[in-house]
Amino acid sequence: MGITSSDVISLSQARANLSELADQVKAGAEKIITKNGESYVAIIDAQRLDYYHQLERERIHLLLIDGASKGLEDVAAGNVKDAQPTLAAIKRRRAGAAG
Repeated sequence: MGITSSDVISLSQARANLSELADQVKAGAEKIITKNGESYVAIIDAQRLDYYHQLERERIHLLLIDGASKGLEDVAAGNVKDAQPTLAAIKRRRAGAAG
């Protein structure tokens, strides 16, 4: 569903018509509220917001799985290094910066 010009409303109009806007949003519309002529906030259905949050969590999980897969490929290919020298160097830098 695209946003049309009727879905862009000034903050003062939104204040005056909030109940009507809420009914339109519940029916499937999405509204963009402007302030001083610039996009300010959006009004969307609460269930749609939950869905968007679920999609974002799933995207994060997929990125983590992809990173783990690439790490396992590196291990299988022998592209590994001992982390101890790097961790020690980080600790030395932090200690030097703190002192």
